Order: sequence, then structure tokens, then C-alpha cells
Amino acid sequence: MRISGSLLDELLAHAREEAPNECCGIVAVEPDRSQDGRPGRATRVHRTVNTAASPLKFEVDGKELIGLIDAIEADGHELGAIYHSHTRTAPYPSQTDINFAANWPGLEWVIVGLAGRDAPEIRSYLIDRGQVREVALERE
Repeated sequence: MRISGSLLDELLAHAREEAPNECCGIVAVEPDRSQDGRPGRATRVHRTVNTAASPLKFEVDGKELIGLIDAIEADGHELGAIYHSHTRTAPYPSQTDINFAANWPGLEWVIVGLAGRDAPEIRSYLIDRGQVREVALERE
């Protein structure tokens, strides 16, 4: 996914604001896709409420999520990524993340890692049938 520095800053700010709990949200993208099927350019970050209010996992209310996706599509964009933070571990999908991703094929999973508070990391993954593959976040 191509993403601006300002949108990456929004992800990081959200993660820091919610710490020590995980944050979560979604990223809207332009509808064009690359040759490998990855999402187009990110257009907006949509914060969601982590209803689990936990440092170990995130949960999003289904009605909130559906409402955001409907609004994104009404604007002519599409859901390109789900993001969340890991406040105590590296930004790599946990088994819980991998299991959750099974319901969202083709989406990127962006994880903000805050374990190194002075040097947070933001990474993105494609998760397909339990297989995790890191993909580049192309900063614009």
C-alpha cells in the first residue's frame, strides 16, 4: 500500500494515545489495485474503538465497522487495511491476528509496534490461509 507520511503519523499517534491498550482502525484506499492485487494509495485513516480495551488484543464493534466500510465505499474508496498496535511486542501478527485475518482475505494488516518506545515500528502484512508475508508500506 502506498501511504503518506502524515497518515503514518496518524497511525502512530493513535497507538500512542491508546497505550497501554492496543488501538485499532481501518485504512481507506483508492480503488485501483496494483498488478499483484495489493491496495492502491491510502486516502484516510479511520479510528475505531477497541471494545476489548486490552493491551493484549483488539476487538471492533461489527456495526461500527460496517458503518465505516459503507461510508468509505460511498466516497468511492475501499477498505485497504485493518490496523492495530502491539504495545509490548514486535509488530508481527500474533496467532490471534492470524485467526482473525481468515475472515478478511486480501486485506493488508498494518501493525504499529510500540515495544521500543523511542523507535516505534510500523509494518504491513498479507495473511492468507494462515501464512504471513510482510509487504512494503510505500511511504509517499
